[in-house]
Amino acid sequence: MLDVNDTAQADDYVDPVTSDPRTFAAKVNSWVPHDIVLKDAWFPLAHSIAVTKKPVRRAVYSQPFFLWREGEKAVAAEFHPAEDVKTAKSEYSDAAGRYPVIEKYGYVWGWFGNPANASPEHIPSLPYLPEDGGLPKHMLGTVRFDCTAPLSLENLIDLTHADFLHADVVGDEKMDKETVEVFHDSETITMVRTCKNKSVAPIMKMFGGVKDDVQQVRQVIRIYLRSHAAIAYGRFDPGDNVQLFHPCVPETRDRTRLDYAMNTSNVKKTNPFRYMMPKASYKVSRQDSSMTSPQSPRYMQPEKRKDLHSPLDEAGQKYRVLMMALAERQAKGDFAYRDNVSADCSEIIGYQKP
Repeated sequence: MLDVNDTAQADDYVDPVTSDPRTFAAKVNSWVPHDIVLKDAWFPLAHSIAVTKKPVRRAVYSQPFFLWREGEKAVAAEFHPAEDVKTAKSEYSDAAGRYPVIEKYGYVWGWFGNPANASPEHIPSLPYLPEDGGLPKHMLGTVRFDCTAPLSLENLIDLTHADFLHADVVGDEKMDKETVEVFHDSETITMVRTCKNKSVAPIMKMFGGVKDDVQQVRQVIRIYLRSHAAIAYGRFDPGDNVQLFHPCVPETRDRTRLDYAMNTSNVKKTNPFRYMMPKASYKVSRQDSSMTSPQSPRYMQPEKRKDLHSPLDEAGQKYRVLMMALAERQAKGDFAYRDNVSADCSEIIGYQKP
């Protein structure tokens, strides 16, 4: 097995998106997301405030993670501490059955993979969340999807879907001009959507005090492939920025847990949008689930029928191919990180630090 910090084979990497158009198209249509199990990754298992002296249970691909605190320190183990177990049962924990764990951005992160490869440098960059956590409870929440995690993220990275599925929250498809850009490396994919004179999001009219009929909008979704985690960042003028962390932890191959954080600290305390926007996630997630849950079983095995795509599906298609390429590379024993996921991504998402 390669050491996670080994870059000796980095020059051998072939970009699956740009290498061969025919191979790319074939990969897009052979998408079976339930078969993808990515290892050597940090997963945000729980909000920090949910981890106390009393153990709570989480899971990654059905592998149990019990979380609790010993003093102030967060602990993750494959056994409940009350169990009289002295030897680890899996390859993912140390001899005592404990997993590598890190507390950052207001989350307890557990390492799923070879414990020897766990490194803090592989925690994804989340520039608008405070590194020490501390967001108030009204900016945090938990929802679940009865679908495989990659399908949920493929839905999310298509920013245009919000105009139709979430029009009653974030606004419809009416605008003067729209541009879409997609960027990727071996560990991430980012979609940037810019809209000129777009209909104002209803939630901003109702609670954000926006009286105009149109907004200038820049929306970004950035997905960290291994961690199944996304950051969503929106700039609205007039209006307030939307700063959402959207982790899709695969509890099983067809059930996803989303412990989200929406940082609305940038919004004035007297503005109801500061308190209402995080709660909108519950409505939006139900709308998403209404689409992805019935779709998920259809992707559990290969289909002869091809998926149909429009030019706006570029990000989703590339996401599929990148996920499959990473899974294939890991199947060959290559777990090395070729790109730095912890590098500050403020510039690419357009975030300006206060």
